[in-house]
Amino acid sequence: MIRDWIGREAFEHWSALRDWIDASYPGVFAPDWIYGGKKHGWSLRYKKSKAFCTFVPEYRAFSVVVVLGAAEREKTEAQRDTLSPRLMALYDEAETYRDGKWLKIGISSAAERRDVTELLGLKRPRRAIP
Repeated sequence: MIRDWIGREAFEHWSALRDWIDASYPGVFAPDWIYGGKKHGWSLRYKKSKAFCTFVPEYRAFSVVVVLGAAEREKTEAQRDTLSPRLMALYDEAETYRDGKWLKIGISSAAERRDVTELLGLKRPRRAIP
């Protein structure tokens, strides 16, 4: 159903990012579907004690929402030179709310998917896999 809605190419990125999260954070997250109402529809949230990211299926597209709190914003600012210009433009344009910056990142290429994995790595360092 998801593949039919977001399209084959977007679904490949969806699956690859899910696989990356599962491999990088084994046993940490139990993703759950949340309903944001008629205006926002359904999304797949990865959360432990705090939100990690949320997959947003859109018609023929796929986005990820990442909320960066104060500590994550400091890490992002410190890594500004190593993160992609596209990601930093999204970061700079995002409004800062009381609970952090909300970045909605469209995923339509491997480079954009890599941007998200780098940002998520700053948000929550990966566990060492024995």
